[in-house]
Amino acid sequence: MRFSRVLLVLLLMVGLAGVSAWRGWISLPPQWNPWAPLDVRAEPNLLTRYKLMRLSDDPQLCEQALSSSGLRVARQADSPDAKCPLTDALRVQGGDVVLSSSFLASCRLAVSFALFEHHALQPAAQAVYGQAVTRVDHLGSFACRNVYGRENGRLSQHASANALDIAGFRLADGRTISVLKDWPKDNQDARFLRQVRDGSCDVFSVVLSPDYNAAHRNHFHLDVGPWWVCR
Repeated sequence: MRFSRVLLVLLLMVGLAGVSAWRGWISLPPQWNPWAPLDVRAEPNLLTRYKLMRLSDDPQLCEQALSSSGLRVARQADSPDAKCPLTDALRVQGGDVVLSSSFLASCRLAVSFALFEHHALQPAAQAVYGQAVTRVDHLGSFACRNVYGRENGRLSQHASANALDIAGFRLADGRTISVLKDWPKDNQDARFLRQVRDGSCDVFSVVLSPDYNAAHRNHFHLDVGPWWVCR
């Protein structure tokens, strides 16, 4: 019910602002103009999810968003795989933070990761430790499989490079924080991880942490699929 109300309000705001801007009745700043490209550096607001949704169908908007992201990406050749085809996929190679390895991503996942880094991850690190995160350790993104690797069932968001599993972080002073080891504790590392989890819910559709179930005890699952869950 709460999701339905939020979505309805968001759609009404987008519609009203869009018509007003299109008609020239008002002049909106870019971050509040639903037709303006998404600027990763701007603070996320109620229109951010809508602008992220538009990236899936508009390569030009995708390029504009990526240009403000700070990410290094490489275009990948389309894959015609019958079960898990990939089109317009990117290989994310890093940005202001180092990655444990590059990962495949849809445009929307790549831009969401950049938003996460700028507006959730680094602010949490500064608030808790007074320093930056320099490395993100992940368990991968693309995997042609069903949810939980089951033989039957729906495809995972990993099957379309719409999901990333993050296992831990390294700080500027060399300290490491692990979801598996540090989430259960009652200290600043656990507080940092919870701030990261909560902040990531502003830019990803689904965020699953160890609070969700045992299958996520060692990572955060972040995806940009059609559902909206923050656990």
